[in-house]
Amino acid sequence: MKISNNWLKDYIKTNLTTEKIGTYLTDIGLEIEVIEKYESVKGNLEGIVVGKVLTCEKHPNADKLSKTTVDVGNGKILEIVCGAPNVAAGQTVPVAVVGTKIYDKTGNFFEIKKAKIRGEVSEGMICAEDELGLSDDHGGIMVLDETKYKVGENFAKYFELINDEVYEVGLTPNRTDGMSHYGVARDLHAYLSSNAFPSELEKLSTVALTSAGSHDFQIDIENTELTPRYLGAVVEGLKVEESPSWLKDRLKAIGLAPINNVVDVTNYILHSYGQPLHAFDADKIAGHKVIVGTSPEGTVFKTLDGVERKLKGTEIMIKDGNQKPMCIAGVFGGEESGVSDSTTKIFLESAYFNPVAVRKASKAHGLNTDSSFRFERGVDPNNTKTVLTKAVKMLEEIAGGKLVGEIMESYPTKIEPFYVVLRYSKVDQILGVKIHREKIKEILKSLEITVLNEIANGLELSVPAYRADVTREIDVIEEILRIYGYNKIEAPKKTSFTTVSLHLDDQDALENAWARTLQSQGFNEVMNNSLTSVKDETNAVKLLNPLSNELSTMRKSLLEGLLQNAAYNINRKNPDIKFFELGKIYHKFEKYEERKQLAILTSGRNVSENWLQPKSATDFFMLKAYVKILLDKLNIETTEKALEDARFWDALEIVSGDKTLVRLGKVAPALLKDADMDQDAFYAEIELENCQSLRNTGNFKFVDIPKFNKIRRDLAMLVDKSVTYAELYELAKKNKSPFLREINLFDVYEGKNLPEGKKSYAMSFELLNEEKTLEDKDISEVMNALIKSFQKEYNAELRG
Repeated sequence: MKISNNWLKDYIKTNLTTEKIGTYLTDIGLEIEVIEKYESVKGNLEGIVVGKVLTCEKHPNADKLSKTTVDVGNGKILEIVCGAPNVAAGQTVPVAVVGTKIYDKTGNFFEIKKAKIRGEVSEGMICAEDELGLSDDHGGIMVLDETKYKVGENFAKYFELINDEVYEVGLTPNRTDGMSHYGVARDLHAYLSSNAFPSELEKLSTVALTSAGSHDFQIDIENTELTPRYLGAVVEGLKVEESPSWLKDRLKAIGLAPINNVVDVTNYILHSYGQPLHAFDADKIAGHKVIVGTSPEGTVFKTLDGVERKLKGTEIMIKDGNQKPMCIAGVFGGEESGVSDSTTKIFLESAYFNPVAVRKASKAHGLNTDSSFRFERGVDPNNTKTVLTKAVKMLEEIAGGKLVGEIMESYPTKIEPFYVVLRYSKVDQILGVKIHREKIKEILKSLEITVLNEIANGLELSVPAYRADVTREIDVIEEILRIYGYNKIEAPKKTSFTTVSLHLDDQDALENAWARTLQSQGFNEVMNNSLTSVKDETNAVKLLNPLSNELSTMRKSLLEGLLQNAAYNINRKNPDIKFFELGKIYHKFEKYEERKQLAILTSGRNVSENWLQPKSATDFFMLKAYVKILLDKLNIETTEKALEDARFWDALEIVSGDKTLVRLGKVAPALLKDADMDQDAFYAEIELENCQSLRNTGNFKFVDIPKFNKIRRDLAMLVDKSVTYAELYELAKKNKSPFLREINLFDVYEGKNLPEGKKSYAMSFELLNEEKTLEDKDISEVMNALIKSFQKEYNAELRG
């Protein structure tokens, strides 16, 4: 949500800087993510001066260019080449002198420099309106009234330029009271007044209006539970046109495009006070009757975006006297009843709709609007008339309208404030400190929470209806803490907690052990959102009630999130990636499936660059080594096999029996491109539940260091290229000798001096007899058996 500083200060008077306001808003839960500058004219017309064209003649080397001399004041005459067809001697014009920055609509700029254009010197630019950001007109240069504009003056002097600073507020969904400029001002005032900062908050009050004549409009509310409060005003004599610049600037500052004065007023009220309004063309309302209720299921309704939608039958609908739908209440207007340039009379609606009904309608039709965002969280039911009168007053002032007759209203049962009992002992317990009782009452008053009665050790309170998130004692305590200040609560010197004993065979214990192991190897743990958007929806679990299109599906893999983490770091000059994540993935097959995995991602260098080892790029085998360290803790037998997986360029699967333990490989280029990564990445995913179910916790033994030395023997063998080391390794493991302990591959060679279709493996074998020193005959027996098996199974040839 964007909040304009200029707009905010219409409601709160304070001498605090923008940065201080941002800090205090963040402290009270309205987190300021960024503060951006807004200029009504980009660049503020700096470097633009009023000039007088003294001479204008055809460019000697270009048919469509003119060569001019321009007086820019103080006796300074500039030579300027101009391409505009309407340039002529004697004109008063805006001139961008050398060094001026000219901005386009996207905020990019180019700087005016002294140059030669087709051989002629040019020392500036005579500007068109669009080049200055004053309009979209590029029909020619801007010709000024010489009686109004003085040569040599700064052009900006003749304009009311707006400079503003805009807060980007990371608002939590429960804070419906803060979804407006007034709401933010009210919250800021509560903090400032409770902490001895001078501030003054404008009090909301209904505007006195005078009406002309009468009208024959009626309102009919079919279900007051769906529409507890509804008001309507008829305004005639309107002239729909462009809004005044101050209003357009207010809207543009917060990222809204101005439309016309009627629509802009409703948007201004919405973002000022958090109350959505809707304007209907009154002449299009059949029977001059507005009915608020539901329409039959299957009814086709065309919304403002031109889309025909079938109604569910549960939406709150605004209908005319013929029961024809005109608007999905609180969500989106209809195409046929909207305000157009020919509209002269409107029915202006202000209401409080049932939040649940609005939310269901919004989600059912995939329509997320500024209005539905507020209605479905609950607007202030007691502010609907106040803001309606303010909107009518604005329409009278800027659109020439006039209120006709009385404002119509349906409010059969007043929505009462929330009743809450607050116990001081509970406040002390939750906060961990004792706040003075008078201070608590002062904070409650600043929040417009009324003390109804003081009771033993507490207060009976009346919480205003606009605070839909404050209905319980704990909510009030949170409000007290927010305004008192989280930073004032000191950390306790003593902390008490209960220890939890984990057994060796607990999955949590395994996860913690693996996490510590990876951290010791230089990895960082990340946690990503389980909600995402996916291109491939095959077997995906989609939410019935998604927060947004970007968070509509449960993740099917941890890989995409880790790639995004990696890209974020790489873009910030942190290219060496060692990440892991413990999290769940979700699929829908015949039934829903949820599995927990440990995912590991590496990219960049494995060791930081240094003088001894300047390059050490991580690779598949480095990742495999990390995985092996983890699997060794399971104390089980595993085998490896090739894996076909679209996510990988090369991939391997590690299994035990019929259960997959790990999939790992080099990430496919397509996925790297989607993540905007330009360096290789390697990924492994470990199935935690499978690992835990196979884990052998009862066969760990501590043994003495052997008294006798290990014996190492090497074999270099020539085999077919199709033979893998894994096959040789598995064959060697079948050797029945009790002396064979370790098998390792230390060299692979393919290339010249080898027969076609062959490659060389060099393997080492470590042998040990724990009872005595190995004799040559024992060693030879083992090695000869290995050689024979390699020759028999894979036609291996020994190399010298």
